[in-house]
Amino acid sequence: MIGIVDYGMGNLLSVRHALEMVGAEVTLCREGDDLRQVERIVLPGVGAFRDCMMNLKNNGLIEALEEAVLRLGKPILGICLGMQAMARRSFEGGEHSGLGWLEADVVRLQPGEPSLRVPQIGWNEIRYRTGSPFFETLPPSPDFYFVHSYFVKCDDQAIIEATCDYGGPVTAAVRKGNIFATQFHPEKSQDYGLKVLEHFLSWKP
Repeated sequence: MIGIVDYGMGNLLSVRHALEMVGAEVTLCREGDDLRQVERIVLPGVGAFRDCMMNLKNNGLIEALEEAVLRLGKPILGICLGMQAMARRSFEGGEHSGLGWLEADVVRLQPGEPSLRVPQIGWNEIRYRTGSPFFETLPPSPDFYFVHSYFVKCDDQAIIEATCDYGGPVTAAVRKGNIFATQFHPEKSQDYGLKVLEHFLSWKP
């Protein structure tokens, strides 16, 4: 059973639909107790970092996520804002603390090319780490769908699973222990996105 964290900021329907397309049995997790019933977790998110963290806290989900992910080691997939929430802090609209699972900051995109707009909206090719369990069956430079103004800047380059170029290098995916997260939206990335979700279902960290 896959649990999608429902804290009022995710594009839940498209994430759920995509997971079901690759054979997952899906439930929504709105309370901490819900996370105890699932084997894998998806943390989606659309919107502002500060609101994301406040909603997770107000719904009593932070402690439950820490229990499931950090102590029990359940595999988790963060998507877009869900990925950013895993960093220690974000500079979106001031400085705000995150979950602190990744030694990383969330910083604004600053493309080196004036023609590139922020947010980045649309398809972009990624470059992924050789042997990645999430991309190894895909072509060398698959394209995925992005919608974001900020990205996760990692202290430890070893956890970066994939990057894209948007007037400079941008973290597209990270993997650390039982944590996998993408800045792009696999649920909106057609066949390649579905393949990433399929790999997450069979991933054994």
